[in-house]
Amino acid sequence: MTTVVEAPAAAVGSRVVMIGLVGGAVAVFVSANGMVEAFSERELLDGLTLGAVLLLSIPLLVGYVAGRRQPELEGFATRPPGWRNPATGLLAGFISGVTIGAFVLLIATVDLRGVLLNVTPELVRDDPRILTFGLEPGAGAGLLVGLFAVLGGLAGAIQVLPDLWRRAVLAAVGWVLAFGLMQAVVSQVLRGLQQQLRIWTEPLADFLYDTSGALSIAGITVVAVLGFCLQLLGSRKPRALVNARLERLTDRSRRIVRVAVLAAALLLLGLLPQVLGSFLSEVLNIAGIFLLMALGLNIVVGFAGLLDLGYVAFFAVGAYTTALLTSPQSSLGVGWIFWLAVPFVVLAAAVAGLLVGTPVLRMRGDYLAIVTLGFGEIARLLFLSDWLKPTFGGAQGIIQVGDITVGPVGVRTPQAFFYVIFVFVLLAAYATYALQDSRIGRAWMAMREDESVAEAMGVDIVTAKLSAFIVGAVLAGFGGALFATKIGSVFPHSFNVIVSITVLVVIIVGGMASVPGVVLGTMVLVGLPELLREFEEYRFLIYGALLIFMMLRRPEGFIPSKRRAEELHEEEIAQDEWLKTQDTGSRPEPGSRPEPGSRPEPS
Repeated sequence: MTTVVEAPAAAVGSRVVMIGLVGGAVAVFVSANGMVEAFSERELLDGLTLGAVLLLSIPLLVGYVAGRRQPELEGFATRPPGWRNPATGLLAGFISGVTIGAFVLLIATVDLRGVLLNVTPELVRDDPRILTFGLEPGAGAGLLVGLFAVLGGLAGAIQVLPDLWRRAVLAAVGWVLAFGLMQAVVSQVLRGLQQQLRIWTEPLADFLYDTSGALSIAGITVVAVLGFCLQLLGSRKPRALVNARLERLTDRSRRIVRVAVLAAALLLLGLLPQVLGSFLSEVLNIAGIFLLMALGLNIVVGFAGLLDLGYVAFFAVGAYTTALLTSPQSSLGVGWIFWLAVPFVVLAAAVAGLLVGTPVLRMRGDYLAIVTLGFGEIARLLFLSDWLKPTFGGAQGIIQVGDITVGPVGVRTPQAFFYVIFVFVLLAAYATYALQDSRIGRAWMAMREDESVAEAMGVDIVTAKLSAFIVGAVLAGFGGALFATKIGSVFPHSFNVIVSITVLVVIIVGGMASVPGVVLGTMVLVGLPELLREFEEYRFLIYGALLIFMMLRRPEGFIPSKRRAEELHEEEIAQDEWLKTQDTGSRPEPGSRPEPGSRPEPS
């Protein structure tokens, strides 16, 4: 007989109160730091600004978390979802609403701008009264309490639905928000498809979005239904069905299918920059340069476990080497073409990796991070110094960096530059996969897990560390070379420690030792902020919040490598294996009696 697990009422109540207070604190924070007001300049959904959506998403999250189902425990049956789920969600939303309502009344009566500069009169006292949706402070505070409670209850009620329908509802909400945020991308893609392929798609953009760029009521309905249905269809695991069908094909047929898929992918890739246009291609180019650096740092940190906070130094070496060799205004004045400079970029980056890696061979962890951070700052200050100004130009940098040419054709437009960056990214990804399965790759991973044990088992630690630094430096050097030719000039202020931290956050969020994870992290943390300029001022605030969430909830990243995920969840896997042995091998046979004087083994 299984025992039904039910938490004590006092514990449930304190948990709901805590969640509600945290939600209210978050609502007050995003209002007081100016995020709600700044985001209210853009209409996201028909009748709702981005700031209003941000504010109203808080009770939805609070209610969903407060009303979520109890986790399943080994050997216990949890109570099925029921009226408690929406009730706890409503209570948590109500508490959050009371908190933000009290804040509204406070700033309506007390001027806090001397302490909180972003608490402007437009939030509550003057039009457009963003926090109170145009109402007087008292009525607006009451409206917020009611809205937060209702939305919290609705979010808690979602937990009552079966898993399939619950995921479909969440998918519909996610699709609506994504289409609203990505209005520029969706509209440009639809226009580009009509221009390039003569497909009648541009009127679809006018149907989905109104003249202000917000997702219309009709667009919200269509997108929500589409996301809902696709989630229901996706629950049938189409990937597994496709793999099963491929397994039934002959080897020759499978090769034909792979060639056809590759040809289709290359065709789509060829059309992609033309469909996306100049602006979106430029965004992809910026993301591609960061992706090159992230792939290199992924080798250093993700594979070898060497925390390098001065990685921007290699990026700067690649950029300055390219500028020196291709710019007629540089101290060398040779004016080479880009492709002649590439081998020297590789050489200079490899030497820089060797110079940085050699002094830190016996350092680990925090000491390694601090020393590499120092090397990164030393490199920036050297390029900025008056001592090396005759060579690197000091604060004035180097201008008129040569363009990339392919034969007689110059690569000057963002669409053309996309193909060059893609080739370098493809080579970097191939090198990453090849090294991962090689002998040196296995040495890196052994060193990452336990350097002392790896050395005792015969791994050449010196060679492994230096090779990781060199390979990572070369990939960062490629990124710097492309950056210099894309911008057309090089200045030392472009190579500060923020670049290193951004790239490190990319691989942590995406997934260490995982190429798909690094790609996803780059698109989310570099590509999206370039598209959503409203978030530019709060980029690092969002980075910090995302890092905290990832460390608490998903430390392996969004798309981790299998081995890395197993390392981080090693204790959980060992516990599951122990439970299996207890279930299968340790239980006494029915009818058997313990031997006299024996004691049961402790569990």
